[in-house]
Amino acid sequence: MDYARQQRDPTRHMIGIAFVVLVHALVIWALLSGLGKGVIQIIKKPLNATIIEEVKLPPPPPPPPPPKRIVEQPKVQQPLDTYVPPPDIPIAAPTAPTISAVTAEPPKEPHVIAPPPPKVVAPPAPAKPAVRRGIVRLSGDDPSYPREAIRAGVDKGRVVARLQIDEKGNVTEVNITVSEPPRVFDKVVRAALEGWKFKAEGEKYVGEVEINFTLKDE
Repeated sequence: MDYARQQRDPTRHMIGIAFVVLVHALVIWALLSGLGKGVIQIIKKPLNATIIEEVKLPPPPPPPPPPKRIVEQPKVQQPLDTYVPPPDIPIAAPTAPTISAVTAEPPKEPHVIAPPPPKVVAPPAPAKPAVRRGIVRLSGDDPSYPREAIRAGVDKGRVVARLQIDEKGNVTEVNITVSEPPRVFDKVVRAALEGWKFKAEGEKYVGEVEINFTLKDE
């Protein structure tokens, strides 16, 4: 018979399968009948473990203290006191006291320390006023007489203005504080004062100027 045909024989395969099924059936029967439970119980038995503790020996007793040495101090003999009589001292005859003239010394003048000269303190510089009046312009035109005032028949007027002046002497702001008659000369005064130039003082300050108007000046 051919070997390849022998391997493809279905009867041969059925015998192997039947053998495997029989082995599985025997294993299942053994488990159900209690044989497997006995094996499991044998495995589950507890194991007794005994722990042996190490026996510790007691520590050795401490050594006895060394004996104390007693040192006797030598005895010192006290010296004997011997009495020595004092020598005879001759007693001199008392003499009359002599009085000598005492000249009185003139009293010494106390040394006077001259006080230091007083320190010359320079008087403090006068504080600059918050608003400076009487300032003099270096350049700039006078305000002109407004034509509206001429037509309105206003022949005179007076304006007081405060100027904000910067470090270079330029006018940065004009504020009208007095205007007589009201608001008649304000416009021309403001336009003229904004172009004025004052002395540069290196700091900002406020100046006040007064401008009087008369019709005959026109």
